Amino acid sequence: MKLLFDQNLSPRLAEQLGDLFPGSAHVQSLRLARASDSRLWDFAHQNGYLIVTKDGDFSDRSAMLGYPPKVIWLHLGNCTTTEIEAALRAHHADIEDFNKDETAGVLAVFG
Repeated sequence: MKLLFDQNLSPRLAEQLGDLFPGSAHVQSLRLARASDSRLWDFAHQNGYLIVTKDGDFSDRSAMLGYPPKVIWLHLGNCTTTEIEAALRAHHADIEDFNKDETAGVLAVFG
């Protein structure tokens, strides 16, 4: 299971979480930093990524269009990259269950 980190998150997260989520990437490393939400959505769908974001737009898109791709929506407020990494590590089992759940398109992660 690989994660696609949105522009509003640190590019370091893909590497820092590579042990749990191999093959993950940040939009910047894929030259998608300026891409529209539609382009990111299509890219994630075509390449098997779950989108990780702090932005509610992808949750809205999932409600309108369905899934895949699935969305991990971080509700962590202002926080450090270390705190985001810790939250994703703490919710690793939840994320794995979410990925397998064919009835769920958005997972909200709270700190």
